[in-house]
Amino acid sequence: MKIAIINDTHSGIKNGSDISLNYSAKFYDEVFFPYLLKNDIRDIVHLGDYFDHRRFVNFKVLKHNFEVFIKKLYDYDMHMDIIPGNHDVYYKNTNELNSLEEILEKYNDRIHIHTAPTVRNFEGLNVGLLPWICEDNHDESMEFIKTSEASILMGHLELGGFKYMGNANIKSHGMDKSLLDRYDAVYSGHYHTKSSEGNVTYLGTQYQLTWSDANDPKYFHILDTKTRELEAVINPNVLFQKIYYDEDNIPAITSSVVKDTYIKVIVTNKKDLYVFDKFMEQIYDFNPYEVRIIENFDEYGGDRINDEDVKVDDTPTLLNSYIDATETNLDSNVLKKMMQELLIEAQALDNI
Repeated sequence: MKIAIINDTHSGIKNGSDISLNYSAKFYDEVFFPYLLKNDIRDIVHLGDYFDHRRFVNFKVLKHNFEVFIKKLYDYDMHMDIIPGNHDVYYKNTNELNSLEEILEKYNDRIHIHTAPTVRNFEGLNVGLLPWICEDNHDESMEFIKTSEASILMGHLELGGFKYMGNANIKSHGMDKSLLDRYDAVYSGHYHTKSSEGNVTYLGTQYQLTWSDANDPKYFHILDTKTRELEAVINPNVLFQKIYYDEDNIPAITSSVVKDTYIKVIVTNKKDLYVFDKFMEQIYDFNPYEVRIIENFDEYGGDRINDEDVKVDDTPTLLNSYIDATETNLDSNVLKKMMQELLIEAQALDNI
């Protein structure tokens, strides 16, 4: 038996903009469901953050989500197990009120919602499903981690020491991963870039959500319950694209690279303005959504600049540096975590 694993789909991100909705539909229509049908996979596990906004979901997003995802569960005779992530719950200290039960419960013949830790048996393989851990369910969750009969754990976990965004140079704060050593494998949502350490794998998002995902490969995953092998299936669709312009090695521009994407052209070596203008014309000819040019205006003399010259500190790094430099009696790790959460929410609400 094979199970498809997805997570952090954040339906309705960017206030349900048409561009974001169309981009996610392209993943489901052209990549995800065709792969499942071709390989006769009928079971899906979703590891939380199904919806993006924790306090509301608008009608346009609900209609879109039904058409591109829920309806296909019925059309293709598929079932999904799902746990709430932090974006699916209304309050921060409890999972009791959540969008999954309020919105998806009526599809309970196809969608099985697990708001409490549980063990799901997939043809002989015990898989632990662990929802978002908060104040209200902390003790229950810790007991489950210590005593469950599952050999594989899946959850929406906040563990320390992992990279949480594709372009962020800092590590996450959270629970010690050594608490999960008893499991053969742990697969988690929550952090948006894929990474592994020991028996723990953060799966990352299936498609790009913000500029933090630019140039960060995106996958969905297939677990073989017999061999216990995890296969990563890449999503080739890109929404955010960084292109480095080096006049000594000008990158090829094609419709597949540029069309229907947001582009940042990062200039590392520009000598001839005419050559650069012709390069930019190629990009605009393929109708990207938006193009931004980032360059060092001192380089008009033709001197080459290195990648290090254009890679300024990302926002999370700058925020952490500021907190470290600030004299305060407050716990700096708590402040950093709060700033990370605010940054993620701000990126989700930013109109791209």
